[in-house]
Amino acid sequence: MKYDFKGITVEELSYNLNRVKLQPNQRLDIKPQFSRQVRKSNENPKLNLVSLSVKIISTEEEPKPFNLSATVVGIFELAEVPDAQGERAFVIDVTKLLYPYLRSAVTNLTAQAYISPLNLPVINGPIFPEDRDVYAFAPGNVN
Repeated sequence: MKYDFKGITVEELSYNLNRVKLQPNQRLDIKPQFSRQVRKSNENPKLNLVSLSVKIISTEEEPKPFNLSATVVGIFELAEVPDAQGERAFVIDVTKLLYPYLRSAVTNLTAQAYISPLNLPVINGPIFPEDRDVYAFAPGNVN
């Protein structure tokens, strides 16, 4: 699948400090939640916007020292309109391309908040569980 990476922008960056009292030697599990959205241009079906987001939200059950939300959006122009399997492979590929930008935004945001910078994990494979079997699909069996 051939495409041009036209650009990237940040759609959202927010940080909110929570006053969480920790017991000595207590550790908090941050558990970032990732999501992704793909939008197509109405005027040009070859133009796709792919947003990749991460959220860290504190709850009473799972307190976090901060709330964080970050979304980056990549703009891509496809060489041709793909079939369902080609579109899925494209989305997985550009997700891997966008993730380092999201990771950097989170690290920089937390560093600028004067806390220990949060480094999201390096992920070499698919980020989302539904992407792990993309090449195991036969044509026509893509969900």
